Amino acid sequence: MKIQPNTDVFKPAWYVHQMRGWSFKTYILLMFGIGVIVGTTISAPITLMTFVTMLAAVLGFTCTLAITNAKPLNGVLGLLSALIYIVVAINARNYADVVLQTSYIFLLDLPVLLMPAWSKDAESHIHGLTAPKWLLTMAFFIVVTGLLYLMDTKVFISPRPWIDAISGSIGITGSLLCTLRFREQYYFWTIQGVMSIILWGITAMQGDANLTLFFTYILYLSNDLLAFTDKHTHWFH
Repeated sequence: MKIQPNTDVFKPAWYVHQMRGWSFKTYILLMFGIGVIVGTTISAPITLMTFVTMLAAVLGFTCTLAITNAKPLNGVLGLLSALIYIVVAINARNYADVVLQTSYIFLLDLPVLLMPAWSKDAESHIHGLTAPKWLLTMAFFIVVTGLLYLMDTKVFISPRPWIDAISGSIGITGSLLCTLRFREQYYFWTIQGVMSIILWGITAMQGDANLTLFFTYILYLSNDLLAFTDKHTHWFH
């Protein structure tokens, strides 16, 4: 596939167009989610890190809704949020999450920005996993989990190696399936949402982060459920 930068991202009209045509339920969830993210941030003392976390959460949440609506806007929002999330994850010592956010950049964001044809009529290219591909997917997941756990215990010392590694590997597997346009990605996004809620909830309780990301991943999980149930989205309908 030809590599060609998507110059439309420099046009304000492109962003207006990208925000149109979403399902009504995702618009409602977007407004509710931004309110939750901003509200949980300002309810605690404001620091540079809490502000940065809020910004990453708003961009990242909007990005997931764009993916659900098969809009290439996710490339821009995902790239910006992933870069900020990396800083937040390093500060919280969730190193597998750093790898996860980096994988999002290469698997979800850059293809959209550098290969416009990849995201053209994305909804018409959605397909499902066959049994052999399921086996390959699970093998990939197991290998990535092992590598991330070794990284969290041998290279960097994470206070939460197992949950950090498992959460990261689920997200990496989901992002690979998203790049390849498999609808089963949402099974992984849903499980990863639950794992991230646990990861960032524990991280907050241990004093390494605030609760903003804990609530943000609950919102991510709500978006995953919309992909299964909203008949106006294309992944399962």
